[in-house]
Amino acid sequence: KNGVTSNYSANYAPYTWELIRNFQGGNALFTFPNTPIKCGGAPQKVMYMADDTFRSKSGVRQRTKVMFFTPLDKMFAVPEYSALLERVVQEREIEVKFRHNLKAIQAETQEALFDLYDDRGNIIDEVSYPYDLLHVAPPQSAPDFIKNSPLALPNSPYGWVDVDRYTLQHNRHSNVFSLGDASSLPTSKTAAAARKQAPVVAENVLALIDSKPLLQRYDGYTCCPLITGYDKTIMAEFDGYRGTPLSSFPLNPVQERWIMWKMKTTVLPWVYWHRMLKGEPFEGDYLKPIQWKKR
Repeated sequence: KNGVTSNYSANYAPYTWELIRNFQGGNALFTFPNTPIKCGGAPQKVMYMADDTFRSKSGVRQRTKVMFFTPLDKMFAVPEYSALLERVVQEREIEVKFRHNLKAIQAETQEALFDLYDDRGNIIDEVSYPYDLLHVAPPQSAPDFIKNSPLALPNSPYGWVDVDRYTLQHNRHSNVFSLGDASSLPTSKTAAAARKQAPVVAENVLALIDSKPLLQRYDGYTCCPLITGYDKTIMAEFDGYRGTPLSSFPLNPVQERWIMWKMKTTVLPWVYWHRMLKGEPFEGDYLKPIQWKKR
């Protein structure tokens, strides 16, 4: 309420659209937290779509300052995609504040308070910015029933299930496997990643039951379709373990493309309901994901 919202709650998502649709100008702030989160590109997607909406209404974008705050020192974990997104925000005249982590909101004065980090992650200052619209991506962790259990990664504040990055088997409890958002896998937490992980868990569980070696391996593949406007998307496929771009298509993935917007908005929803949730094979396996190399 009062100009503060978050798409990370289904209850607040309609309010996000209400704020964006009715915005008449001022400071529009969008934040990224200092924890791993589900789909690391999501806090940017809502910002780019809001920016497009502001531009569609006469004079609104000219009266608006769009700002993105992140505790990181780059726009994205993969250097090639990060460089592209830096060009995107520059072209859209979006101001980015690196090494800024949201710590509090003063609703009575409509100010957002941020910790400012140095290059070693130490807090060196506290700064505040006024807002008229504030979209918050909250800090995230495993559910308490995992975080407070013997399954959690030791000495970690996030409580992810402690598993081997390749077999997805628990590192201390051999009869436990984990995948997806609650796992400790050092890759981006996306539906695409979980879809690639699920067959690995299934095959390795069967192997364990039969007292056979766990031969299936997860390779770190993940994908974050980065919507950068109402007709542009970067299909950011990458190897989350190596931090390198991949592509399931014979196209350079490090570009904004209209065809990837259509893929995101029309093809992927159908794939989700009719193939992913039914356990059908990953479509990219028919065209082995290509490790793209800049020439």
